[in-house]
Amino acid sequence: MRVHLATDHAGMELSAHLLEHLTRTGYDVVDHGPRDYDPEDDYPSFCINAALAVVADQSAGTDALGIVLGGSGNGEQIAANKVRGVRAALAWNLDTARLARQHNDANVVAVGGRQHSVGEATEIIEAFLSEPFSGAERHVRRIGKIAAYETNGTIDG
Repeated sequence: MRVHLATDHAGMELSAHLLEHLTRTGYDVVDHGPRDYDPEDDYPSFCINAALAVVADQSAGTDALGIVLGGSGNGEQIAANKVRGVRAALAWNLDTARLARQHNDANVVAVGGRQHSVGEATEIIEAFLSEPFSGAERHVRRIGKIAAYETNGTIDG
């Protein structure tokens, strides 16, 4: 599986760890930056580029997910969710990571680097990456409604 990774300055330590750890685990990790620490960086470009790459890969039939990191993960999740076709979920524990995949077929996970130890954040991300979408009809229906709104601006119901 290909994993697209992006961060801001607050997630750089976690990002470096994940790049090494996930690569060693067998994932094809693509780092969307930043490359250098800058406390004034603007995370939206990094996160949006990672999200665009996830959608492009998935559209081409490549198994891909994304990870966006920040101090809280909130802004990074918001930025990623501006990309059509992205369902980015903020995960703060194992349950929210797994449910994001099971129920929402989330394709990007956001994690706050200042909210968790490196070990805890790694476990959350591994749970997200390894959990499949349930495919349950009610979840497919709900995701379809979100996608329809994203495409044409109307919501059924």
